[in-house]
Amino acid sequence: MLTSASPSVSASTTKPAKKRTPAASRTSAPASRAATFGAWPTATADRAVTSTIEVTGSYDGGLKRFHGSGGLGTDGQGEDQGPLFELADGAVLENVVLGAPAADGVHCLGSCTLRNVWWEDVGEDAATFKGTSASATYLVDGGGARKADDKVFQHNGAGTLTIRHFQVSDFGKLYRSCGNCDTQYTRHVVISDVRASSPGKVLAGINANYGDTAVISGVTITGEAGGITVCERFRGNSGGEEPTVLGSGPDGTNCRYSTSAVTYR
Repeated sequence: MLTSASPSVSASTTKPAKKRTPAASRTSAPASRAATFGAWPTATADRAVTSTIEVTGSYDGGLKRFHGSGGLGTDGQGEDQGPLFELADGAVLENVVLGAPAADGVHCLGSCTLRNVWWEDVGEDAATFKGTSASATYLVDGGGARKADDKVFQHNGAGTLTIRHFQVSDFGKLYRSCGNCDTQYTRHVVISDVRASSPGKVLAGINANYGDTAVISGVTITGEAGGITVCERFRGNSGGEEPTVLGSGPDGTNCRYSTSAVTYR
């Protein structure tokens, strides 16, 4: 269900950071509750972003639509694009609609929370998580993304990302642990109460050789049954080469879910 929009604030106005969400369990799926997926929101206003908005503390966008302009006015797949929002460690971004062009979406430099954030047309990636601490926790709570040619959430740093109560459609991968970053980490993702609609390719792509895990529960896939891979394992590297696919499906070690965790409609 959509969060009620709060009055918008300027980029330079912040509130004290909210308490960080504890890291999710890496050994079993968390207790799942039925998610209520609301309709995509109607933006309350439009704002062009010509330079990255840096957020410390908390930023409530009031469900305005933010889109790139000038140097950020691109929706290509270049890896060196700047983001519309850059979140400091512990920052919270909520009630935001990212329109097209979205450049490189949102960057989290450490632990962060993205609550009720919507990507209408994903550019390079919707969000990239870059914290270097194994204790870093990232939370995507509510919201949705569509029209992602490649990845929605790119995990380049360390730590655990939790994606819950989220909807995604017309996408390549919902989550990808970086397969060929110069510095590699053990990464974890927890996906619960997510609705994915075809066309789509992969919900979670992880690097088995680095000890990554994906804990998955309460996923609903609509469209062609079997058309979306739930969890795919790769052999990652730090040399920039294309990662090797090792397999897919639950294995109890890296891809941690049961067949009952996924419903096809």
